[in-house]
Order: sequence, then C-alpha cells, then structure tokens
Amino acid sequence: MADKGIYRERDGGLVYNNRIPVLKRQPVAQARKKLNFKFVKSGIDKPFLVLILLLLIFGVIMMFSASFAWGLNDFDDGYYYAKKQILWAAIGLAVMTGVSFLDYHFYQNTKICYAFFLIMYAITLYAALFGTSTADASRWIQLGPMQFQPSELLKVAFIIIFAYIMSVNFPKFNDWRYCVIPFTVIMGMVVLVLMLQRHLSAVMIIGIIGVSMMFVSGMPRKTFWKFIGVCAAAAALFALYILLTGSGFSYIQERIESWRNPTSDPQGATYQTYNSLLAIGSGGWTGLGFGESRQKFLYLPEAQNDFVFSIICEELGFVGAVVIIMLFVIFVLRGFYIASNAKDRFGMMVAAGITIQIGIQAFLNIMVASNSFPNTGISLPFFSYGGTALVIQLAEMGILLNISRQGNIKK
Repeated sequence: MADKGIYRERDGGLVYNNRIPVLKRQPVAQARKKLNFKFVKSGIDKPFLVLILLLLIFGVIMMFSASFAWGLNDFDDGYYYAKKQILWAAIGLAVMTGVSFLDYHFYQNTKICYAFFLIMYAITLYAALFGTSTADASRWIQLGPMQFQPSELLKVAFIIIFAYIMSVNFPKFNDWRYCVIPFTVIMGMVVLVLMLQRHLSAVMIIGIIGVSMMFVSGMPRKTFWKFIGVCAAAAALFALYILLTGSGFSYIQERIESWRNPTSDPQGATYQTYNSLLAIGSGGWTGLGFGESRQKFLYLPEAQNDFVFSIICEELGFVGAVVIIMLFVIFVLRGFYIASNAKDRFGMMVAAGITIQIGIQAFLNIMVASNSFPNTGISLPFFSYGGTALVIQLAEMGILLNISRQGNIKK
C-alpha cells in the first residue's frame, strides 16, 4: 500500500482522500500455490446467457439448412450434419453449465496453468507431425470415429497462460524483461507449431489475441509499440522470404491471387470464392427464403462449415446478414463489459482474451466469405459445423459466465 496520505483503497480502485476518483484498476492477481477447486453459485449473467443461446440456436438452424444437400450427397442423409451438431451442442451446453459454476481461479494455479499449456502444445505438435492430413494440412488426430483438432484447445491454453503471466508480472511491467520476453517466447512457440500444421488462420488469430491482450494488460505504451515494430519487421521479412523462395508456402500466394481476382479461374483456383460471392449476391435484401439456397446444392464447397455465412446471406439476405453481425457485435461489447467488471486482473485478461478470440474469428470468417480477405479456412463460431470447436467455444462461454458471476455486473 502506498502512502495513505495520498490515496486509499476502496472497492478495488484508487481514490483520493478528497474523493476525486482516479483511474480505477483491477487488483493484481497473484500466483496460487493451492488448487482452488470450488463452485460459485451466485447469480448468472442473464443477458449474456440469452445471447449465447441465440447464437447457438440460430447457428444450428442455419448450419442444418446449409448442410442438407451435402448430407444427402455424402451420407444419403440430409439430417446427418444437423444431428451430429445438435449432439455436440447438447454436450457443449452441459460442459458450459458445469464450467460456469467452477471458480475460474482454478486455472490460476501455477501447475495447472503450465501443465495445461504444455500438454496442449505437445498434442498439437504431435498432430503436426503424425496427425491426419487434409489438403496438405496436418491438424487433426483420429480418435476412433471422431477427429479431434488440438489447436482449438491450444488457443484456450494460450489465453490462460498469457493472462496468468500478465497478472502475476504486472507489478514488474516497468522492466521490459517481464512484459515482453515471456510473451514473445510463448507466442513464438505457438506460432511455430501452427506453421508446422500449415494452419495460417490459427497463426493470425493467435497473433491478434496475443497482441490485443498485451495492449490491454497495462504494459507501458512505449514498450508495447516497440514490440509491435519488431513483430512487424519479422512478419515483413517472413513475407519477403515466402515471395522469393516459395518455401512450401506457395499456397499463400495462390490464395492472395484468388482474393485479388475472384473471377480469374471460377472453375479452378477461385471456384469456392466465386460461388460464395454468387450466393451472397443472389440473396438481395431479404433473401430467397429459409432452405431455398441454390448454391448449397453442391456448388459451394464447405457450405456447412467455413462458408455458412454465404448461405445465410443467400437465404435471409442483407437483413439476415446484419442480424448475425449485430449479434456478434453485442457479444463483443458484453464480453468486454464482463472483462472490465471482473473481480481481478486475471479474470479481466481471460475474459478479454476469449472475447477477442470469438470476435476476431467471426470478423475474419465474414470477411473471407465476402472476399474482403483471402481465404484462410476460418470457421464462424457457433455456426460452422464441427464438434471440437463447438464444445470448446461453449466451455469458454462457461468461463466467461463464471467471471461474470463473481464480477460487479448487473444480472
């Protein structure tokens, strides 16, 4: 505690004795040596819960519509993808409910935090070297009839360990060794293993999450911008290396060329993007009607996955697209509200990281579908088909709900 003649502590923030408020700050989280396995039963954040359920229900319905023709073609069952997605949604909701009661400080334990990260990193590395490959990308591990994508859990582990280090090291942030080196090492490790998987979209997401969390962590601004300068220089050198040598990443150049001219090869390299734009354009203002999409009838690959937003535009039109976008905007705003009212710095950083992850994935997916960004294979949270991603996303929502349970939030 600093000199009490200057200020005093009240409600977790600094307040002058003459009652003029100073910038309120989150209490610094400390490393926890013992497991804090307890349940929190205080009131749930009802607006945020309703928002999650709206996104999930809307997502399952639109995924069903987008996947019907592909289900008939691939499995002779138009309900194939919908039935599996509903099953994973039910499992995810059960996981979300359980996690929403588990005190999020459980993840703040030093052993739990580092063990979770290292285990997920090792499994992701295994997938990169020995996993199941699709389109020259090795990202999955086969578990009987199911495929598991460990990079989805690595994102969660990355957010938690970043939040942990930021909260514990915060008092030492004036020394760049405590606010730059740990984050650079961890981010570099994660980017390396994702590059081995040829998972460019995950590399972008991890980079954005990491940089955004560093920005809101309280790191000195001069140090932050120096770090950004070094990262930009490294990215520029890597891009130059790819352009000059190819070096196994020629697919990046191909996708950039397809993005620049989506009509250059509509029967080949730009086939997917071209049909995505046809779907969006044919929807008009109000769309063709639910279930009436034409592009989903085997014209648009991955209609149930990366390009489900294109089918939404075709069936529900501009109005439906705006509704989806606004739901995600509200999600991001509510997520940051939860973060800003968290009980401590660790909770604030975890909530901010999860919110940024979901928000940036939605933003990039919509940009890819509308050809505002090169095709990177990013799924739309809660909407795209995929059991691993859906269950993990709902588990993350459980963590956010638990942070909101303990925060200063009107429920």
